[in-house]
Amino acid sequence: MTALSPPVQDSSAPTPAPAPTPKPETPYVPNYRPTYMLSGHSRSISSVKFSPDGKMLASCAADKLIKLWDAENGDIIHTFQGHSEGISDVAWSSNGEFLASASDDKTVRLWSLETFAVVRVLQGHTNFVFCVNFNPSSTLLASGGFDETVRVWDVARGKTLKTLPAHSDPVTAVTFNHDGTLIASCAMDGLIRIWDTESGQCLKTLADDDNPICSHVKFTPNSRFILASTQDSTIRLWNTQTSKCVKTYTGHTNRTYCIFADFAPGRKHIVSGSEDMKVYFWDLQTREIVQVLDGHRDVVIAVASHPTRRLIASAAMEKDLTIRLWADEGADAL
Repeated sequence: MTALSPPVQDSSAPTPAPAPTPKPETPYVPNYRPTYMLSGHSRSISSVKFSPDGKMLASCAADKLIKLWDAENGDIIHTFQGHSEGISDVAWSSNGEFLASASDDKTVRLWSLETFAVVRVLQGHTNFVFCVNFNPSSTLLASGGFDETVRVWDVARGKTLKTLPAHSDPVTAVTFNHDGTLIASCAMDGLIRIWDTESGQCLKTLADDDNPICSHVKFTPNSRFILASTQDSTIRLWNTQTSKCVKTYTGHTNRTYCIFADFAPGRKHIVSGSEDMKVYFWDLQTREIVQVLDGHRDVVIAVASHPTRRLIASAAMEKDLTIRLWADEGADAL
């Protein structure tokens, strides 16, 4: 019986390379830098919003004007005039064809981006109109104001469809969810309410024990959460299913003004203005402050995130009157 010989090794055969060890993904840390400073308003700026395609930025102010800027180079494109009092908020239709503006003259105006003319004046609020937003299909508009109501408007006819007796104090923000079936509103009464768009029924009320004034609300893209700014220097993330606050973000200052908060480009961070004249970024999950932007000389009242690029707009109040664009050029594309 012959013993089996061990197989002869072919020294010419290449040794298979070991499988590469996957590198742990390095978390993206914002590194925004100033790119442009836009000047043109003569009174305190109240709101800034990028167009849906990101090519333009709209701003409004207490000077009764809406200004349209080129988001690429900071040039002024157009100034809309028509309101008889200051303007608190501006919103884009999803197709980018219209702007809506909310004013202390108790009206909401719809402006055409094709003709730069006013196409509708929505009348019905009995006091200052403070906030406005389109639904995703741009067929409806929600507005809220100092008459403590939320109004739902038919955009095509310029008529009120519903008046919701929403709050017991001025309404500070209104927003639709991703498919337009829900409206969220918040107010100086400290409550966040979620409404059925079709019926006008209040489905839920979100509230903390101490009920700080709520300045601003925004749904997450999947509508499962609401981001809310409150005047106790806190931003809260609410679970809309359980009506529980699941995360809080602190470190900025917000005790007096209605300051906007947004999901930063890439949606992994929160961005907000602050009464200490800075812009703050938090990691959405860890709640840690990851960047603070300096440069403004007054309260940073408004921030907005570009829809497709790592670009932020911020606007300050009376002692500054500038809008600043900040870009994170070194980051990967969204």
